[in-house]
Amino acid sequence: MSADSWKVTLPCTRAEAEAIDAAGDLAIDAVLMTTEEVEDDIERWRLDAYMEKEPDAAMLDALRALAPSAAGAEPAIEALTAQDWVAMSQAGLEPIREGRFVVHTSAHPVAAEAGRRAFLIDAGQAFGTGHHHTTAGCLAMIDALAGQHFANVIDFGTGTGLLAFAARHLWPEARVTATDIDPIAIEVTAANMAANDVAGIELVVADGARAPEIEARAPYDLLIANILAGPLVAMAPEVTAVAAPHATIVLAGLLTSQAETVVEAWRAQGCTPTGRDVRGDWTILRLTAPAEPRPAATGGDRAAWKTDGR
Repeated sequence: MSADSWKVTLPCTRAEAEAIDAAGDLAIDAVLMTTEEVEDDIERWRLDAYMEKEPDAAMLDALRALAPSAAGAEPAIEALTAQDWVAMSQAGLEPIREGRFVVHTSAHPVAAEAGRRAFLIDAGQAFGTGHHHTTAGCLAMIDALAGQHFANVIDFGTGTGLLAFAARHLWPEARVTATDIDPIAIEVTAANMAANDVAGIELVVADGARAPEIEARAPYDLLIANILAGPLVAMAPEVTAVAAPHATIVLAGLLTSQAETVVEAWRAQGCTPTGRDVRGDWTILRLTAPAEPRPAATGGDRAAWKTDGR
C-alpha cells in the first residue's frame, strides 16, 4: 500500500517546543506538533512533523535545526496511509466532559447526561477535538460565561467548529460567526455542523479580523481566539478594533510561559485581564475590551496564523 503522507519524529526539550510553537512562518513544508512525553520533565518532549512527500536530506536538516538537543539522535521516519491517519487520530481519544459539554469521537460514542450537550468531533485535518488542554480549557471558560448575555459572537481560528458550537448552544439567539484562515477547517466545521445538528453559524474563510465580512458584522461582544501566542500578540489591535465596548475576549493556544507577553500586548490595546485557567503548560485567558472602540490597525507585517492540529 502506497504512502499518502510521511511523519518524522525527533526528541526535543520544552524550550525548543515553546520556540517552535511561538514561531511564525518557519518556511518548512510540514505540519509541526510538539508533545510533552513525560509530565513536568522539561527535557522529555517530542517534535512530530507531518508532510506529503518523503522527507529528503534538506527537510531532515531543517527539522534537526529546530531541535538542537537531538543532534545525536536519528529521526524516526514513518510512511502513513489514509488508514493510518484514521487510526492515529482516534486512538486514545476518550470522551471529555467540561461543564455542560461532552465531546467524543466516533470510536468512543457517548450519550450526554441530563443537562449536557454532546458533540461528535472526530480528529482529522483541523484543530480542536476538545482533547488538548487549550480547547478543553476554552470550553470550560465559555461554560463559565453561561449566565451572561451575548448577542454577537465570533470564533477566530475555529478549526473543527467546536467552540462556536458551544457558543451556539449557550446563546441560541446570538449571531455566531466562525472563521479560519484554512478553507479545509471551514469545510470540516460545516461537516461537523451537519453531524451535530448545529445550525445558524456563519462560516467565513478569513485571515484574522481584517476581512470585510468580519468587519461588516462588528462589533462583537464575545470574541474567542484559540490559536498560538505569536499570532495572538500580532492580532491584538485588529481583534480589539472589532470588539464592542466591554466585550469579553477568550484567548488560548499559548504556553503559560508566554502568557504575560500575550497579556501585555492586549493591555496595550486597552484590554483588562479578568481571569485565567492554567492547565499543565497551557494557559487560557479572559479579558475585557476597553470602553471606547479602538481604530483598526493598518499597515505593517503580520505573520499568517492557522490552526496547528492540537
